[in-house]
Amino acid sequence: MTIVSPASAALVGGPSLPQERRLVTPIPGPESRKRAERKAQAVAAGVGTTIPVYTVAAGGGVLVDVDGNSLIDFGSGIAVTGVGNAAPRVVEAVTQQVAAFTHTCFTVAPYDSYVDVAEALNRLTPGDFVKRSALFNSGAEAVENAVKIARHYTGKQAVVAFDHAYHGRTNLTMGLTAKNQPYKNGFGPFAPEIYRAPLSYPLRDGGLSGAEAAKRAISMIEKQIGAANLAAVIIEPIQGEGGFIVPADGFLPALQEWANENGVVFIADEVQTGFARTGTMFASEQFGIVPDLIVTAKGIAGGLPLSAVTGRAEIMDAPQIGGLGGTYGGNPLACVAALAAIETYEQEDLAARARAIGEILFEKLGALRAADPRVAEVRGKGAMVAIELVDPETGEPDAALTSKVAAAAHAAGVVLLTCGTYGNVIRFLPPLSIPDHLLIEGLDVVAEAVANA
Repeated sequence: MTIVSPASAALVGGPSLPQERRLVTPIPGPESRKRAERKAQAVAAGVGTTIPVYTVAAGGGVLVDVDGNSLIDFGSGIAVTGVGNAAPRVVEAVTQQVAAFTHTCFTVAPYDSYVDVAEALNRLTPGDFVKRSALFNSGAEAVENAVKIARHYTGKQAVVAFDHAYHGRTNLTMGLTAKNQPYKNGFGPFAPEIYRAPLSYPLRDGGLSGAEAAKRAISMIEKQIGAANLAAVIIEPIQGEGGFIVPADGFLPALQEWANENGVVFIADEVQTGFARTGTMFASEQFGIVPDLIVTAKGIAGGLPLSAVTGRAEIMDAPQIGGLGGTYGGNPLACVAALAAIETYEQEDLAARARAIGEILFEKLGALRAADPRVAEVRGKGAMVAIELVDPETGEPDAALTSKVAAAAHAAGVVLLTCGTYGNVIRFLPPLSIPDHLLIEGLDVVAEAVANA
């Protein structure tokens, strides 16, 4: 880590930024604190921040704040900037598009880039059947539309989500989301006909195999809802906000097989796992499942707001003309950004880069787990990895320890995110553009924070 004056800190974004951790001031610095005071007076209190530093540039594996501090980015804007911040192809595409036109509304006067994105998603997502795609703005909006489509296609209403799930903050998706605080508390009542089934959570399942966990979930679904009433099951192949829970082998295929046999639409929510994050373009590929519908967002467009539902043509085509859409869905700026991001994922083989990052994460975090019994598990795939922290005597989740570690990492110049139903999971979501030396340095900072907590 180097110490320099604020004046010498580069403020040009993208991969040209010096790839170094650099602390000029305490975190947050005086300029960020001034902006935090403005935020308190102007922004609703319910809009929180993980680390109160105000960003002026980002790229590669760093964020640079208004005080000249350069922080290692282990969050990627919550898995959004997989191609890196201000990625060259994305910058060029958006710059050209904004000079041409910014908006017409695709459902009023369409344009090629929306169709280009749909074609790319139809090609990239799992399954060799005929597909269709529809574009939206956020992951939550896409989830809602996937549920709408499934209900229209099946003529049924019930939807099953799983323990620890996170699917968004709109009314319907709050109902699908499991965790109350802070996502649901005080915002009800929620949409009806939403039910919850137990997930495969190997660390806390008492040794249940994937097949056994699936049998447990299916039994509950059949007894409490009935397949005849069920439009869809929706599941994250690896849970995001719920704690990066990786289900045991066999769990997801068994669920999909049951859904297919019973006329239930199987929806994979790959908002956080999608676009090379787990070492394949989509996590479903690693579990041997082919969803009927797949929901994507976050990493799709290099930081611009875009989401999609992609799936079997007969399901996607079920709603009437005009039944799907929205003013900004598939905005032309976001569409060209997505095309540039997809080109970057493919041309630079960022799925392979995610696997390489995963090897470093598992090596370094595995050593941490071996040295410290408070680290109960290291889990994940590719560049989507987490550690779960517990009381080593009882095995109970230790949220206080997790908060201390995150705070220490922030103070040392590493952007670190927590998650999990119990608030005891630290997740690692570095940009796939992060250089190895910065990744290793950041992990050393986290290891020191754990040791000192």
